[in-house]
Amino acid sequence: MTHTFQAQCHAALIGSIPLKDHEQATELILTYTPHIPLWAQLPAYPQEGMIPQFLPGMPGHTVSDGKEYVHTGSETFEQDLLAFYEEYMGVTEGGVDQETTRFTLEPDRAKGFHVLTERLARGDIHPVALKGQITGPITFATGVKDQDKKAIFYNDQLRDAAVKLLALKAGWQVDHLAKHNVPVIVFFDEPALAGFGSSEFISISKQEVMDCFSEVIEQVHAKGGLAGIHVCANADWSIILDSQADILSFDAYAYFDKLLLFKEGLQSFLDRGGIIAWGIVPTLEPEDIEKETAESLFQKLEHQLSQLEDLGFDRKHVLNQTLITPSCGTGSLSIELAEKVLQMTRQVSDRIRSTLAQ
Repeated sequence: MTHTFQAQCHAALIGSIPLKDHEQATELILTYTPHIPLWAQLPAYPQEGMIPQFLPGMPGHTVSDGKEYVHTGSETFEQDLLAFYEEYMGVTEGGVDQETTRFTLEPDRAKGFHVLTERLARGDIHPVALKGQITGPITFATGVKDQDKKAIFYNDQLRDAAVKLLALKAGWQVDHLAKHNVPVIVFFDEPALAGFGSSEFISISKQEVMDCFSEVIEQVHAKGGLAGIHVCANADWSIILDSQADILSFDAYAYFDKLLLFKEGLQSFLDRGGIIAWGIVPTLEPEDIEKETAESLFQKLEHQLSQLEDLGFDRKHVLNQTLITPSCGTGSLSIELAEKVLQMTRQVSDRIRSTLAQ
C-alpha cells in the first residue's frame, strides 16, 4: 500500500446530507470540510438512495410501479447481459470511451457529483484531496433483487456483473476528480457487512466478500485512487483490515472497543500505510448529537488514543494516518442536527490537528 496522501486528522464526511438543493449542500460541505470535500448525496430524492443511485447499467435493470429490480426472465435479458460484458471489455481494454457507456454516474441520479466538479472548476477551492463514494458490492448485491425478490448476490453471474459495474463507476469517479490534481479517495459504503456471519448471510463466505472487495479496490487503484470501506455498525473488522483497502472507516463513537479486539490486524494495517477514518462524531441517535460538544468528543478521542497507546500503538503514527469523520452520513437527521455534526467534525479535526505540531 503506497500513496502520497497525508491524512493528518483532516476532516471528511460520509456522504448524505438532509437537504433538497445540491448547490446548497455542496456549499455546506465546502464550509466544514474544505480540505477534503465530497459530492453530496441527497436521500430526499428516491433516485439518490444507496441502491437506486448506482443501479442503472445493470443487465436486466427494470423500473416498474416505482420499484427497481433486475429482471432475468425478460426477452432481452440475455442480449443485455452480452452487451454489458462487451461494453466492459471495451472499456477495460481501452478501445471504448467510458463516457459513452453505462459505466458512468447518471446526472439525474448523482447530481451532487456534477455540482461538485462544476464548483471545483472555478478554481477558487484548494483541497488536499477529493472524496467520492459508491455503495459497496456486498450491500449492493444483497440489496438488489430479481423479479422473484431474490438477492442477486446468490446468482454468480449477476454478482459478477454488479461487482464490475461498481468497479468501473468507482474508477470513473477517480478519473474525473483526479483532473483537479489532488489525491482522490473513494469510499465503498458497506452497511450490510454488519450482518456478515449472521443467519441472514450465513451462506456468504469470507472469501466471497474478499473477492468482491479485491475487484472493486483494484479498479480504484488502477486509476490512481485510494479505496476506503465504510461500515457504520459493528463488523468483523478483519475483512477490511486484511483487504487491499487503504482506509477503514468506522463508528468510533459507538464501536471503538470492538475494533480493539483486532489489535494485531489493526497494527499491520497501519504499518503498511493504512488510514483510519475515525467516526468520532455521532450521527445515529439525535440525543447523542444534542448532548455532545466538540470538546467532549475531543476528550473521548484522547481517551481512545490513550487506550491504543496502552496496547503499544504509537500515538503520532496513528494520528498521521487518521481522518476525523462523522460515524455515518447525516441524511436521516434534521438539518439543524446535521449541521451540528458537520461543525463538530471540523472543530474536532482542528483541535486534534493543533496537537500534531506540538
